[in-house]
Amino acid sequence: MSNKAKETSVRIQDDLFQSVNSEWLSSVAIPSDKPAINAFEEIDVAVEEKLTEEFDRLAENYDAEGVPALKDAVLLYKKALDTNAREEAGIKPLLPLLERIKNVKSVDEFNLKSVDLMLDGVAFPFVLSVDEDVKDTTKHCLSVADPPIIIPDKSIYDKKIIRFFILSIYKKMMKKLLALTPLTKKEQKEYLSDSIKVDDSIRKLTKSPTEMADYVKLFNPMDLKDACDALKPFDFNGLMKGLYKDGVPAVINVYNPAYVKGFGSVFNERTFKAFVHWAYVGTLYSYAPALSKTISDLSKIYVNKLMGVKDNPTIKKQAYRLVSGEVFAGPVGVYYGKKYFGEKAKEDITFIAERIIAAYKDRMARNTFLAPETKEKAILKLDSIRVKMGYPDKYDEVYDSLKVSEDESFFDAMYRIKRTKLVASLNELNKPTDFSKWAMPAHVVNACYDPFKNDITFPAAILQKPFYGIDQSLEENLGGIGAVIGHEISHAFDNNGSHFDEKGCMNNWWKDEDFKKFEVLTEDMVKQFDGIIYHGAKVNGKLVVSENIADNGGVGVTLEIINGLQNADYRAYFTNWGRIWRFKAKENYIKLLLRLDVHSPAELRANIAPRNFSEWYKAFDVKETDKMFIEEGKRISIW
Repeated sequence: MSNKAKETSVRIQDDLFQSVNSEWLSSVAIPSDKPAINAFEEIDVAVEEKLTEEFDRLAENYDAEGVPALKDAVLLYKKALDTNAREEAGIKPLLPLLERIKNVKSVDEFNLKSVDLMLDGVAFPFVLSVDEDVKDTTKHCLSVADPPIIIPDKSIYDKKIIRFFILSIYKKMMKKLLALTPLTKKEQKEYLSDSIKVDDSIRKLTKSPTEMADYVKLFNPMDLKDACDALKPFDFNGLMKGLYKDGVPAVINVYNPAYVKGFGSVFNERTFKAFVHWAYVGTLYSYAPALSKTISDLSKIYVNKLMGVKDNPTIKKQAYRLVSGEVFAGPVGVYYGKKYFGEKAKEDITFIAERIIAAYKDRMARNTFLAPETKEKAILKLDSIRVKMGYPDKYDEVYDSLKVSEDESFFDAMYRIKRTKLVASLNELNKPTDFSKWAMPAHVVNACYDPFKNDITFPAAILQKPFYGIDQSLEENLGGIGAVIGHEISHAFDNNGSHFDEKGCMNNWWKDEDFKKFEVLTEDMVKQFDGIIYHGAKVNGKLVVSENIADNGGVGVTLEIINGLQNADYRAYFTNWGRIWRFKAKENYIKLLLRLDVHSPAELRANIAPRNFSEWYKAFDVKETDKMFIEEGKRISIW
């Protein structure tokens, strides 16, 4: 018997994921420039190929009307493809900025230049962002966050052997990049050594991935005066006046109070020289993709090694991904949505979403652990969800200001666009919230729930097989996109979303005893996944609990709809549920996801959620002796 035959003989009662996906797993190849392939990535590859062809065509003969900023996107794409011009320029375009960083000799001088340095994209000792104000989401607040650290999971720093191995990869990459600069060999060594030291001082204060997954604890209001005192000797008040003049906020939000409290250990007169070296190295790394392809490829060594990726993307893929993702996502999404997503599909998927919300309301009304007052508020939140399907009618106006000139270099265009977008995002602070904005562009294969806007977004690109197809049965669509829609709605009531009301404001709308019951169920969900051995490592149940609650809710609410159908095909439903989680990845990447990703491994998502529902057992006559069995007393259904 061949290996393939053995794989396809897996009983669905023992392993839904393997039974449904074994043929795919044995035949699919992970692209050499990607760490994994799955149902999402397969669609993404097809969308990328389609839109790259569109970009090539438009570069020759532009005829896209109704999306003005796309013309600039196409021009930037052409500049990204001009490898001759980029290679000839090499690192030279970045040298003036690097020299400015190097020449900052004191904290006072850094403070005087802080506004321009921040807006120019220099690595900074904290990150500013404008978010919805969780006390009143019609307004915005300014948030202060920690800068990123080299190794994304801070706990690895305590594992000396692993830390040494990972940092050696990073150092090898940065040595090659620093060798391209005018720094002497002695300076290169000193700059890199100092940047590692500063990174370690940041690491000691920063939050872990599990802590960052707790949204509620990311909102910590602080009076501006207190923030200015905490961030000394950095002149935060001067930065605020430089950015906002008369519109300086009286209160800011702090993602991580421990970092602000300990900020003086990262940035002070004694460590300032090392900080400048850290800023130099970080800025070189962040701007590398805007330089030559050689330099851009060098800058990918570290992340590629972490994820187990063998090859860099082709120049055409790099150009497309940069322009359609980082820079011109909005216009590219509107173009894709208008051209490739039909009104019939939009109406059909919107109807499915509304049907799922209605079923969710029915389930909520019959909930057995909530008091009537809490149910009423939960149903109000469901009634208030904004549904965004397919693509928006317009993109953010900032894109129209990102004009790309024929005679400017690729780097100059990227530098100016980066600054323009940062200024625009910071300037949102004193403007009212625009609830019509989409969290994702239409060409992205993903979906999301925004707790601060109480909306769900389903870009056109994900509304394809196996998730959705007009010619698929209702049961298949409910097992695919329907369960994903239910998943996103469930985020309104997960361990994070439950703290926000129908307007997206952080507000305790629960009766105390109800929330305690919910917390018990949440802990049950943590335990259901916690400690499962997957590829030699353990699942962190607390890290992934919000997504598991959402999967549980998505399956529960779609089964509610199917239960009302005549001659319902439960097998088709569960088969497609298993199919949408097909996933194959490099071992390095799997281990990285287990540490950082708030989602459980795809195989566990496919296999565990169904086992919590009686319909699974009836559909495939699953018995106690089967591996896909959970005894009834341990099954969880929260929503």
